[in-house]
Formats: sequence, C-alpha cells, structure tokens
Amino acid sequence: MNILALESSCDETACAIVTATKEDKLLVRANVISSQIEIHQQFGGVVPEVASRHHLQNIIPVIEQALSQASFDLSNIDAISVTRGPGLVGALLVAFQVGKTIAFARNLPWIGVHHLEGHLLAAYLSEPDAESAVPPMPHLSLLVSGGHTSLILVKDFCDYEVIGKTRDDAAGEAFDKVGKLLGFLYPAGPRIDRLSQAGDENALKLPKAMLGPKGGLDFSYSGLKTWMASYMQSTGPKPSLESICASFQAAVIEQLIRKTQLALKLHQVPAIVLSGGVASNRLLRQKMAELCHQNNLAFYVPKPTYCTDNAAMIAAAGYFRLRRGERSPFSTQVQANLPLSTQDRSL
Repeated sequence: MNILALESSCDETACAIVTATKEDKLLVRANVISSQIEIHQQFGGVVPEVASRHHLQNIIPVIEQALSQASFDLSNIDAISVTRGPGLVGALLVAFQVGKTIAFARNLPWIGVHHLEGHLLAAYLSEPDAESAVPPMPHLSLLVSGGHTSLILVKDFCDYEVIGKTRDDAAGEAFDKVGKLLGFLYPAGPRIDRLSQAGDENALKLPKAMLGPKGGLDFSYSGLKTWMASYMQSTGPKPSLESICASFQAAVIEQLIRKTQLALKLHQVPAIVLSGGVASNRLLRQKMAELCHQNNLAFYVPKPTYCTDNAAMIAAAGYFRLRRGERSPFSTQVQANLPLSTQDRSL
C-alpha cells in the first residue's frame, strides 16, 4: 500500500509517501517539510493566521515535490492519510481539505488521524534501504513537544491510554518561553541545548514541580517558567548564560525522567519510546537511555527528522487504522482539541 500523507497542524506544511509492505514495514519514499520557522521568528511564536496563509501557498508545491522525490504520480497512490487534529483550526483545514479532495477525486480510501498518534508511531518508520528494529507491543511512550507532554501506555496499534499529561505548559513551550526571556529566537529549545553543553547544571537551584502524590504522573512547567522570569528580572550577579541554560534544561528533564520512572513502577513494559520535537534534545536522550539501561528495558527514539512535525508519521498512523478497515466519511471535519483516546477519562 502506497500512502500519501499530509500534515499542517501548526507551522510545518508536510507531505510524505510511505509504502507499507505485507510484513507491516513502513518504508519512507519521500518526506517533504516546508517549515515556517523564519516567518514566525519575528513574532516570537506561531501566529495562526499567518501559518494558515503560508500553508495555502505551500501545500501544492510540497505535494508535487514529494511525488517527484518518490518518482510517483497520483496513479501510484492507494490511500490518503491526513491530520485531523489537534492543532490550529485554520492550519489544520488546509491539508485536511486537500487530502479529502484528492481522495474524493480519485476514489481512494482515506483516513483523518490524530497528530499525536503519528508521533507515537514515528519509531516504526524506516528507510527503503535500511533495516531497523521497531518497538514491541505494549510499551510506554513519553511524548514531548511544544504543545504536548504526555505519558502514554501504548497497548497495541490504535489502542492507547493516556496515563499522564501536562496540567499547564508543555515542556517544549517552556523551552521557547524561557528562551524568549533569554533573548533567543523561536524556537529556543535547540539553542538552549547547545549552550547548556558548556554550562554547569548545578549553578541554579530551580524548584521541582509535581513532587507530591497528588501530582501522580502529570507534569507542570508553569511554575518553573515563572521562577525563571522572576530570576531574570532580579538584580545581583548571575552565572554565565551557558550555566543558566544548563540549569533550566536539567530542571525540565528531571521532571520528565522522574515521572517516567514512576510510571515504570506502576506499569510493567519491555520498552520505552521517546517521541515528539523535544525528543531531539541531547540530554533527554541521554537520561532516558540511562533509565532504560538501569531497568533492563529497550529504548527507541525516531530519527530527528521524524521527531518534529512531519507527514511520514501521519502515514504510519493512517496505515494501521486503514489496515483495520477504518475509513473516514467525507463529512468528517477537523477538531482542534481532538482527544487521543476515550480511555483518557479527563478529556
């Protein structure tokens, strides 16, 4: 099955072509991403209306480029997968309506999928000429991005239970907001990661959030962000910028590792999968690998290209639902706050 997938939930316009084999291997033939980072940097974050306009400009060229990269045309496509939510409504509508239109015009099966399900399954993607191991089922997934921080029990394909999530800011959002306080351009996470390598993570004593039993497996980063804002406005000597970055990054990641460790005490799994844009963070990868080694667990993390928003992961999510016989009716609409699973009773 050759799947054409589209993604436009935030500020990346993406198209991918993925071939699913009879053995359920997902081979990425093309993965094209048109990023709007430079456009939104002047605003310090994503402006929804601006993002939507650029998606409209980019969507057709991105599709054409992906087809060319795969040496395909639309006659080679067997199914369409497109992000239905969550995300910015105006942005979501662009790829969703285009994907629906292609499916209708060519009488193809199509499916609208959850953006986070794509992140959960990104570790199952591989290159056509490469052999790669894939996570076993079930496993525990830590999904960390600019808009989401969640612990998810992945019981099987299409069967997920959200066991922990952020109560306010996501980890990636905290990186960007604190980076703005430090004078960094959006997105700030990669620069904080680079600078922290030359800093002392013990230079600042930042607060630890969600320590008590009431916090459970949930996350919170608003307090850490507020503490940093107050600290940067305070007078008196301060450590180097590198050490400030290192201390802040260590505090963000300490909570991620602590909550994952707690989840392992409550759920027996053979592996952990780290996904989402923040999964590219050097320290987070290192600490998570150490945690898995200490607990004799397998550790999986997608290639950096598949950690950030992309359409290949949307093809992966679509494939496993299409394989079950799921199809989206043409009356289906986007949903900005689409829940991942009905098992998450808080949604």
